[in-house]
Amino acid sequence: MGQQKPKAVILLSGGLDSTTTLAIARQQGYEIYAITFSYGQRHEIEVASAERVAMSFNVARHITIDIDLRRFGGSALTDNIPVPKGRGSDEISLDIPATYVPARNTIFLSLALAWAETLGARDIFIGVNALDYSGYPDCRPEYIAAFEKMANLATKAGVDGAHFTIHTPLINMTKADIIRRGRELGVDFAMTSTCYDPSPDGRPCGQCDACILRRKGFEESGFEDPLLYKKNRGHP
Repeated sequence: MGQQKPKAVILLSGGLDSTTTLAIARQQGYEIYAITFSYGQRHEIEVASAERVAMSFNVARHITIDIDLRRFGGSALTDNIPVPKGRGSDEISLDIPATYVPARNTIFLSLALAWAETLGARDIFIGVNALDYSGYPDCRPEYIAAFEKMANLATKAGVDGAHFTIHTPLINMTKADIIRRGRELGVDFAMTSTCYDPSPDGRPCGQCDACILRRKGFEESGFEDPLLYKKNRGHP
């Protein structure tokens, strides 16, 4: 009998970053347990993308958790607040944008931690990035380090001597580097959804911060984006 693969919980939004993160975890030899959140986001279509990605990678299990963060609001993704559009890539990271969802990664990582402890997994992967990103405070390395420390203090497994590790393989990569890495690992980026304000049929707007960063990444990587150029021709 072959050696059993270690289990890992992957936060899978259905976007470019989380899909590449899943591919990296699989390449590293983990048995993949993917967790997706339907939290009342404006771009709910990303949940369907996550389902496609999970099926394509034949993960051991994929679950979607329903949390209605619209009850809190406070974000352009969960409230009646306009999604910023038309900003330059340099402008995007100058401040914390209206698309920041209060404490989102803390909520998501806490639930991923609970599932990991239940599964006997000690590894959690999240596709946060501190270079080409939108200025979110819960994407910084110091936040991830603090959460990992908390995870090992706050769980029975941690008290019993197990050690949880929060993996952030994209943390110091540019968007172009992420795209190149995904391509090396066979990621089909046509399955992914990035836009914060897509049309009802899922076409990206091409103007929100997420679309701008994605387009910049593809241009710098030398590859063509199957979403912005094939499905959404004509948008600037």
